[in-house]
Amino acid sequence: MLPIDAAAHSSRWRRRHPLEKAVLGLGLTVLAISLPPWPGAALVALAALGVLLGPAGVAPRRLWRAFRVPLGFCVTGALPLLVQVGGPEGLLSAAPDGPAHAGGLLLRTSAASLGVLLFAFTTPVSDVLPRLVRAGVPPAVVDVALVSYRMSFLLLDTVSRVRQAQAARLGHTTRAATWRSLAGLGAIAFVRAFDRAARLQSGLASRGYDGTLRVLVPEARVSPRFLAASAGLLAGVGALTFALERLLP
Repeated sequence: MLPIDAAAHSSRWRRRHPLEKAVLGLGLTVLAISLPPWPGAALVALAALGVLLGPAGVAPRRLWRAFRVPLGFCVTGALPLLVQVGGPEGLLSAAPDGPAHAGGLLLRTSAASLGVLLFAFTTPVSDVLPRLVRAGVPPAVVDVALVSYRMSFLLLDTVSRVRQAQAARLGHTTRAATWRSLAGLGAIAFVRAFDRAARLQSGLASRGYDGTLRVLVPEARVSPRFLAASAGLLAGVGALTFALERLLP
């Protein structure tokens, strides 16, 4: 199991309805995209961090490990805005408003990523997918997503064990050996995936599979108090953004 999935299953908000956490986390993501980068996205990032580290109870080290990957993409996407190609100053030169545009994009994407992580750190995928059928998603699509989600952990475990076995047999000592080990790892993972899929199909057929996977979904009720608090936080961030926008230069 991936660390973020383990954190979601052990979260303080594990028993809350996914709709509540979607309103809060994805609402912050929408605010990060729609509000001005300064001070709107900065306030959204602070609010998301406060909820993650406070009421949600996410460990700072675990949050950083999950956030550093999207943060790297955010930085990579913002760097090209610092330069311009062509123009009177030559083939490659500094963009006139490059730092402002790059900083704004970095603030927006970072704050939006924190909003998504808030939902991911508190809501297991296994709680969300079965409820999508009630939202109008075709059951076949949900079944494929559920099977793919569960199979991915089995394949990751297989890949990890094969890599450990290859390392124990000195399969990564040289570059040539590393490439051979990588090719063998891909071949084994491919064969294991088809083997598990065939066994899964046989198991479902023997249990009278009629086209729908029936799974138990934890009972959870939508809390009006939590939704009201989330709406208040979102409204407060928006109001504070417009207020500070008038005061700050």
